Amino acid sequence: MSSEVVEILSCDEIRRTLNRVASQVVEKSRDLSELVLVGIYTKGVALAQMLARQIEALEQVEVPVGALDITFYRDDLDQIGIRTPAKTDIPFDLSGKTVVLVDDVIYKGRTVRAALNAVNDYGRPAAIWLAVLVDRGHRELPIHPDFTGKKLPTSKEEQVKVYLQDSDGRDAVELIKF
Repeated sequence: MSSEVVEILSCDEIRRTLNRVASQVVEKSRDLSELVLVGIYTKGVALAQMLARQIEALEQVEVPVGALDITFYRDDLDQIGIRTPAKTDIPFDLSGKTVVLVDDVIYKGRTVRAALNAVNDYGRPAAIWLAVLVDRGHRELPIHPDFTGKKLPTSKEEQVKVYLQDSDGRDAVELIKF
């Protein structure tokens, strides 16, 4: 079975996309002191850190960043097999905060649903927004990102792969056509 790989976003395009998303988050936020970013493992954590750095560059405000593991909140553990959970690291209370959940790709919406359930264990936010690098469509749940880097219509047979420097040695987004 051969596959075709198409680069959707290059390193520079990812940087520009994250700059735009960071600007949109700043514009929508009334009070940056009440804003926190929470990345969903795995790639969402690195993206949240990248967004925080960009917001700090734009506004000279350090935005707290947390990391959220949703393994035990998933509704498909029987399908994905055994996973070793990562460590959720949210060293601040989410109560009253505007939480921006950050993930790399939104597809069916189930990961975000699990993340919303998990967030409730860390306080009651004033608002929860969703930022994703790529929205590939095919939602099964009524979940829509507030901030989207790239809308990418795909078929269900295709796969979107995000590569980030910290974990993969390069920044890129690729569409894999089977």
